[in-house]
Amino acid sequence: MQLPEHGANSKRLYASLNIPMPDHVLDFSENCNPAGPPPSVADAWPDLLATLAGYPDPDGQPFLSAIAAYHHTEEQQVLVGNGAAEILSLLAGRYEGKRVIVINPTFSEYRATLEANGAEVVQLQGVEADHFQLPMEQILKALPEADAIYLCTPNNPTGLLPSTDVLWTIIRAAEQSDTDIVLDEAFIDFVDENRSFIRYAASCPRLMVVRSMTKMYAIPGIRLGYLIAHPRRIEALKRRTSHWHVNGIAAEIGVLCLQEEAYRRQAIEHARQERLKMKEFLHSHGCEVIDSAANYLVMKPTCDANLLYRELLAQGMVLRHSENFKGMDGRWLRIGMKSETMMKRLREAMETWFKEH
Repeated sequence: MQLPEHGANSKRLYASLNIPMPDHVLDFSENCNPAGPPPSVADAWPDLLATLAGYPDPDGQPFLSAIAAYHHTEEQQVLVGNGAAEILSLLAGRYEGKRVIVINPTFSEYRATLEANGAEVVQLQGVEADHFQLPMEQILKALPEADAIYLCTPNNPTGLLPSTDVLWTIIRAAEQSDTDIVLDEAFIDFVDENRSFIRYAASCPRLMVVRSMTKMYAIPGIRLGYLIAHPRRIEALKRRTSHWHVNGIAAEIGVLCLQEEAYRRQAIEHARQERLKMKEFLHSHGCEVIDSAANYLVMKPTCDANLLYRELLAQGMVLRHSENFKGMDGRWLRIGMKSETMMKRLREAMETWFKEH
């Protein structure tokens, strides 16, 4: 059976590999904030239940207004979605019969949603020896023949965040060739909001920025994301959405989350510290590690990654395989930064394995 395409599917993963699932599993394959949802969400839960009795606002209010205020942008530039996944599906619907550039390795949903909507996906490949940096020469050569380009910043799974200059080079070249630019910033809030390109969306009509609330605020079950782009793009996409496509509880929770400045700062610092500790540990055992800016990192052990992966699974520790990341092909493993206790237990298990291999 094929391995699951995404992380956070422990039960399905063990079943696909025909491995007995331990009673206790530590899941490092997903990248949500280990702190869990902000306490303000739990505190507000009795009041949130009152929203169940009424239909939600069709535009996702009051979350839509909160996004516009948070990013200092106009409400007409915002589209709220049932998770970033819905936003990606809506965007893919624009490109039926068109050519779209995707740079591997990257999030598999780009290709999946584009191909499902009849787009021709042009796959470029980052070079492993260069730690999968953006292949700029290939990109600039391909842009004139493309209708759109998808970029993940920071990238999933590598965690690489291209420099502002590199991204501007691509955006300017894309504008000259009338190519749409889709920037997926699902993990940018683990870096620095100043690195976001949202503030340029109004002046760059072809730029569309996708954001997720799932990762930073640890609310994957709610499904909440948004898109910021030129008002004309937003209006066109709104016509493709179903009515009431964002539930009322999600819209209220989104407002609470955006108010959590101290919570965000703590999450950024925790991810940074645990990433540095994990990187130093892996380097001490000869592993190759890509310099991630996000709340996860990818590593390539000196031995067979599949053996390490399966041994950790047997111990109830789930890393993210790279079988469906083109160019990584199972040789790399991704580790989400979890609690200090979880990270310590993972290092202890890996320490034992490295000594034996």
